[in-house]
Amino acid sequence: MKVLVTGGAGFIGSHVADGLLGAGHEVTVLDDLSSGKREQVPQAARFVHADIRSEAAAKLIRDERFDAVVHQAAQIDVRKSVTDPRFDADVNLSGLLNLLEASTSAGVKRFLFASSGGACYGEQETYPAPESHPSRPVSPYGVSKAAGELYLGYYAAEKKLSYCALRYANVYGPRQDPMGEAGVVAIFSGRCLAGSTCTIYGDGRQTRDYVYVGDVARANLLALTSDFVGPINIGTGVETDVVELHRRIAEATCSGQGPQFAAPRAGEQRRSCIDPAKAAQVLGWRPEVSLEEGISRTAAFFRERLAA
Repeated sequence: MKVLVTGGAGFIGSHVADGLLGAGHEVTVLDDLSSGKREQVPQAARFVHADIRSEAAAKLIRDERFDAVVHQAAQIDVRKSVTDPRFDADVNLSGLLNLLEASTSAGVKRFLFASSGGACYGEQETYPAPESHPSRPVSPYGVSKAAGELYLGYYAAEKKLSYCALRYANVYGPRQDPMGEAGVVAIFSGRCLAGSTCTIYGDGRQTRDYVYVGDVARANLLALTSDFVGPINIGTGVETDVVELHRRIAEATCSGQGPQFAAPRAGEQRRSCIDPAKAAQVLGWRPEVSLEEGISRTAAFFRERLAA
């Protein structure tokens, strides 16, 4: 297939692009490099430097007639969405609509959307949350992802665009930015390896469902060739709190530094965990990399980068 990957210079997108190329697909990466890195784009992929909100992005889709669009590009910082919800909506909704309009006019057959399990569900009623769980986002970021899914439902119903919204749990692994606001595993790994103290916000008992980026890339490959339409959870169904996560990362990095605690931050949920049973049923997907193994691989990546 001829596939466009938006955000393909970023953390998740570059792994997805690698996986698509490995499976024999022809890949074009579109990225504005606001957070992605040019060196993370696979050499075998064509690269186009453009913003997903731009006419250049829409024209690329109309001209190239891709079979599929794998939309990974987004404003992903929950805290930035709280301080600047207008910017979050501009990137995550206006950008999505720009791609959807171009895709439907160009006859794109399949559209994959990187959604968010934790952010869409908000404070959960059940753990782990199935796809049928009510959507009650507690941050503008979560609102934009939930709204994006509603737009996809419209385009499927009215313009016959086949789509799958992959509701990611907390994705971690190699290439995640340890200096950014998103990605606690990368941040803790970088600080532990540097001999610095990690900061835990709140009491550290808030939980998340951590899923390895290689498993997420594999889920995209399976969803690309599936005829399933709708949202699907991509997570592990296992909760891990931040204190335990820090302990595991400190152990993997041989750090003797204990964490420091600070006041909780706005827009963050107390617990988040999603049920991946449907992904197993309709995609044949199950998480394969344990948290222990994933942290070990992530620590090794950052250790190697630090030594370079």
